[in-house]
Amino acid sequence: MHPRDSSPDQPCSVAALGTVVRDYVAKLGSPWIEGEVTEWNVRNVGTFARLRDLEGDAVISLTIWSRVRDRLPKDIKPGDHIIVCAKPEYRVKSGDLSYNVSSARHVGLGDLLENLERLRSKLRAEGLFDPERKRRLPFLPHLVGLITAKNSDAEKDVLRNAELRWPHVNFRVEHATVQGDQCVPTVLAALRKLDDDPAVDVIVIARGGGDFQDLLGFSDERLLRAVAEARTPVVSAIGHDADRPLLDDVADLRASTPTDAAKRIVPDVAEQLAIVRQVRGRLAARVAQRLQHESVHLEQLRSRPVLRQPERMLHDRAASIEQHISRGRAATTRALARGTTDVAELRAGLRALSPQHTLDRGYAIVEVAGEIVRDAASAPKGAKARVTVARGRFAATSLGEEEQ
Repeated sequence: MHPRDSSPDQPCSVAALGTVVRDYVAKLGSPWIEGEVTEWNVRNVGTFARLRDLEGDAVISLTIWSRVRDRLPKDIKPGDHIIVCAKPEYRVKSGDLSYNVSSARHVGLGDLLENLERLRSKLRAEGLFDPERKRRLPFLPHLVGLITAKNSDAEKDVLRNAELRWPHVNFRVEHATVQGDQCVPTVLAALRKLDDDPAVDVIVIARGGGDFQDLLGFSDERLLRAVAEARTPVVSAIGHDADRPLLDDVADLRASTPTDAAKRIVPDVAEQLAIVRQVRGRLAARVAQRLQHESVHLEQLRSRPVLRQPERMLHDRAASIEQHISRGRAATTRALARGTTDVAELRAGLRALSPQHTLDRGYAIVEVAGEIVRDAASAPKGAKARVTVARGRFAATSLGEEEQ
C-alpha cells in the first residue's frame, strides 16, 4: 500500500514509508549546495560534517567517505564557506537522511569566521588576551561558582571530580542556556550574580563541547567584555579543542574540559597529603642531620684538653697567679727599700737644713721688737731682746754694740 492511500484503519508500514521516502530522495540527484561549515570531524572511515545555511538556521549533515576525501581540499575547517556536490540518501533501516559528498570547493571565509577573526584582532589589540592581566586562581577556594546547563554532563563532571579531589569543596551553581539565542543573556545574568557575591572565589563557565555553531555564544563580545571586567577569576571550560571560542582567550584560565577545570580549581587532597608527608620527611631528616652534626661537634669540644681535664686550666692559671704574686711582692719590697732610703736621705737633708739643728749646735736666735737681729746695730744698748736657744727661750737686755 502506498503511504498516501493509508488510513487509520489501514495504516502503512514503516518499511513502506521508508521505501517511498528513499525513492523520492533518490530523484533529487546530486545538487550543488552552498553553506558554511560548522563541524568537521575526521575519522578513519570518513569525515562527518555539518553545513549551515548562510542566512538562516537550516543545517544538513554531510558524509565524506575516505575514498572521496582524498580528492577534496585538505584545508577545509569549521567556519569555511564552501559549495559541495552531495547526493541525499535515505536509509530505510535506520531512518537517517545523509548527504554523501562527491566534490567540494572553497568559496571563501565564512561570515561567522570572518566576524570572529575581526573580533579576535580587536580584543587582542585592546589587551584582553594579555597574560599580564590574567588573575591567579586561589590555591583553595572556599566557594566555587559554576555556570552550566541544568542536569548537564558538564555540571556532573565538575562537581564529581572536584569533590573527589577535595571533598569539602563548596559550589554555588547557576544554570544557564549554553547554546542558541538565550545563551549569552542567561550566561551574562549568571556571571553577574556570581561576581556580585563576595563569597565566590572563582567562577567556572562549563559546557561539554559541541560544534562550531553551538559554541558561537561563547565568542559573543558582550560576554567576553563582561568576563574581562569581572572582579572574580573566571575559568573557561567549554571542552572543545578544535574550535576554541574566544572565551578561552579572555578568561583567566582555560581548561580543556569540565573535568580538567575541576582539577585546576581545587588541589588534590591525596597529592597535598603526599606533599605534607614528603616535607615532614625532609624536615625530620634535616633535624636528624643537624642533631648528628651538633653531637659530633660536641664530642669534638669534649675531647679537647681544656674540657677533658678542666682542673688543668686552673692549675696553669694558679701557677701563673703565684708567679705574678711573687713578682709583685719582690717589686713591692724593692720599692719600699728604695722609698725608705730616699726618706732617710731626705730626712737627713732636711734635718741638716733645719733651724733646730743649727740651734742644737749652740747657735741662738735673737729677736728685738719682733724682728730677728742680723746686725748689732739693730740691738742698741738697753733694748729688750728675746733669745731662742736649742731648748727654750729667755729675755735679755742689749749692752749695745761692742767695740772691735
